[in-house]
Amino acid sequence: MTSKDMIRNEFAKGVTRRWFLRDCGVGIGATAFTSLLAQDQLLKGGRTHFPPKIKRVVYLFHAGAPSHLELFDPKPELTKRDGQLPPSELLKDYRAAFINPNSKLLGPKFTFSPHGQSGIELSDMLPHTSQLTDDMCLIRSMHTEAVNHAPAQIMLNTGSQQFGRPSLGAWMLYGLGSQSRNLPGYVVLTSAKGTSGGASNYGSGFLPTEYGGIPFRGTGDPVLYLSNPKGYDSKAQRDSLDTLNELNQIGFEQSPDPEITARIQAYETAYRLQTSAPELMDLKQESQETFDLYGIKNPQQSNYARNCLLARRLLERGVSFVQLFHEAWDQHGNLTKDIQKNCQETDQGTAALLIDLKRRGMLDDTLVIWGGEFGRTPMVQGGNDGRDHHNRCFSMWLAGGGVKKGFVYGETDELGFNIARDPVHVHDLNATLLHLLGFNHERLTYRYQGRDFRLTDVHGKVLNQILV
Repeated sequence: MTSKDMIRNEFAKGVTRRWFLRDCGVGIGATAFTSLLAQDQLLKGGRTHFPPKIKRVVYLFHAGAPSHLELFDPKPELTKRDGQLPPSELLKDYRAAFINPNSKLLGPKFTFSPHGQSGIELSDMLPHTSQLTDDMCLIRSMHTEAVNHAPAQIMLNTGSQQFGRPSLGAWMLYGLGSQSRNLPGYVVLTSAKGTSGGASNYGSGFLPTEYGGIPFRGTGDPVLYLSNPKGYDSKAQRDSLDTLNELNQIGFEQSPDPEITARIQAYETAYRLQTSAPELMDLKQESQETFDLYGIKNPQQSNYARNCLLARRLLERGVSFVQLFHEAWDQHGNLTKDIQKNCQETDQGTAALLIDLKRRGMLDDTLVIWGGEFGRTPMVQGGNDGRDHHNRCFSMWLAGGGVKKGFVYGETDELGFNIARDPVHVHDLNATLLHLLGFNHERLTYRYQGRDFRLTDVHGKVLNQILV
């Protein structure tokens, strides 16, 4: 008897009930196995409901809630009323996270100017992004239910304030599959600090784990333990991996759990990463002109601009969904100084990514998303230089395939307090993103605990007004 036969015999002990269900005439096990295989083929992706407009997404998630009033939504009337109490009729049923709603109004700290042929007004704190307004679809009427960071971040990314739901990137991979064999289909890059919502922002939830986002580190190996230890060569690793995969395959034959196939896939992806990841992270291949475009002074230093360049390199190599997290926008105080700093750190890299994708012919079938979890109050917090959380209205922008260029959708009132026209809920945004990927958001579902779940829950409508 060979060692492999012994392993099989040992593994079979204690699973006689599973053997009975699988091999006896009732056929229950065989039926379940066939069903799982069919589902597994579906999970490989590529079955869209209609032709997609895009095949890649890069999501620039500026966590902490950037102030729409300082960046994207000019409010001259708010400037005029600086220091006054807000109108009492605005405060009915209003809930702020920390401040008293009777706090005085705070005028925008920066000026706005029109840009491009579209004439879209953006803050003077965004000199690089402002040059690309004619490529931008700016939504000024976003809103959400959540009033604190972690629930709002998870809501925007998963369609629910509760932990445990699949993220947008996971849903995309579930539907489309991965275009890359050597890199994960969904990669996460982080600058500033980690997000309040943590891994729930990019997790797979109840979908098989192979669809979750894989965080890449900014220094050293992009994934921990990617390099082999001394004395352990590639042949020894391949032999070990083959044995491990065979054991997992035996386990799947005995108990057809899709998590086992996900584990096999994860091991194989990790093995291929040992070759592909070092090449990806080797920025020596990039020109000085590219570094200057992104504002990268030290290619080895991990920061937002470098992550933008890595995002382009990931997309080029077949990664379907890249998400950058930069949580630095929670300005309850020091609003003026901190927003200036944040814009200096992120504005050039953001614009460079769009320019780089465009000149490489990739922007037409890539969607770039910029935004945070909610906005900031028109009322002051922290003396005279801060704003509280504000979920009633905020701004996000899109650029790339399938969306109108040089276009503004939605409008807030003269104080930036409520939506005046064309409200866009988080579910509407996610429904639209899935539509661009070729999916009817009501039909892209996954059965879990007896019901069919979807990214948009039981809500959401496609924003046809912003689509081309």
